[in-house]
Amino acid sequence: MITTERLRLRPLTEADADWWVRLHADNEVNRFVGSYTREQAAARLRDIQQQWTQRGHGLCAVELLSTGQTIGRCGLNWWEQFGETEIGWTFARTHWRRGYATEAAQAVLAWGFGSLELKQITAMIHHGNTASSAVAQRLGFTPLREDRVLNRPCTVYALARDDFPCPDKR
Repeated sequence: MITTERLRLRPLTEADADWWVRLHADNEVNRFVGSYTREQAAARLRDIQQQWTQRGHGLCAVELLSTGQTIGRCGLNWWEQFGETEIGWTFARTHWRRGYATEAAQAVLAWGFGSLELKQITAMIHHGNTASSAVAQRLGFTPLREDRVLNRPCTVYALARDDFPCPDKR
């Protein structure tokens, strides 16, 4: 579990399937990340749990410390086809523009570069997702390449461990 000033991040599990479906049901949210049926959500969450078991990291539910309300997701995802660990974030629209994505992502990066000792983390952002591009740039990411993820064009941003001001890195 990771905590920040305002947030708690905990590993997602299959028990989060109904919440996952609700999060992705909003057309503004799913515009870049897609929507899910209950069965698709359960399958995706099983994959996330498997990644936690196999790699020691995965996506997290992001909860408000003040209320315990789950407001989004943020964490690390291993992409076998790219040989890369990606950071990702998705938040409920009612919680946009409050700095939660940046706050959660900074904590995930500190964990990834610190105790996980990753050398580089990418952020795969679909074209047109200007809000996520802005978050990535605030975090210090720079464009690495153009690619396709989930059959859609995206810019792959990268951040090297040496370029992240992380107190935990060795």
